[in-house]
Amino acid sequence: MYEGAVQDLIDELGRLPGIGPKSAQRVAFHILEADVEDMKRLADAITTVKEKVKFCAICFNVSEEDTCRICQDSRRDPSLICVVEESKDVMAIERTRSFRGRYHVLGGSINPIAGIGPDQLHIRELLSRLSDDTIKEVIIATDPNLEGEATATYLYRMLSAIGIKLTRLASGLPVGGDLEYADDVTLGRAFEGRTVMS
Repeated sequence: MYEGAVQDLIDELGRLPGIGPKSAQRVAFHILEADVEDMKRLADAITTVKEKVKFCAICFNVSEEDTCRICQDSRRDPSLICVVEESKDVMAIERTRSFRGRYHVLGGSINPIAGIGPDQLHIRELLSRLSDDTIKEVIIATDPNLEGEATATYLYRMLSAIGIKLTRLASGLPVGGDLEYADDVTLGRAFEGRTVMS
């Protein structure tokens, strides 16, 4: 335990995701030893992001405007919506340059243990977007973990009555991976999602 401001900083850093007590202490001491101007820029960047960044009124991706750049882009295919859990998932898919449709960010996944149910996610807003006849396919791209699968199942049950084509991202073996290290579920899905070689 340190005194006053140092311990307060360690405690606050420790509340960040992925930062344990030792990492929080390392970061706190880095901040203490760093140049004052560098840390002012960091503090300004944090303040600015909290003041300027909001969520897109259409898809709930992060944006500095009311509507994000992806929703504003007329070159994107309005008939495809890719449903993801978080804004960082949008960026991951965008890096592939494989998808030219639009997105819908749920704001998390169904997780009863954490008290997150469908009502805490942007599912109602998704349903209202799907009332538009333009949309022909919804791609469910939630994480391949317990919460992501529960969310995908919930969305499938809810949306299957609408009559829009529903697809789920394939899952399987990573490129460069070894079969011996793959878990049973991943290997099983790789067999289910196998494709014909041409």
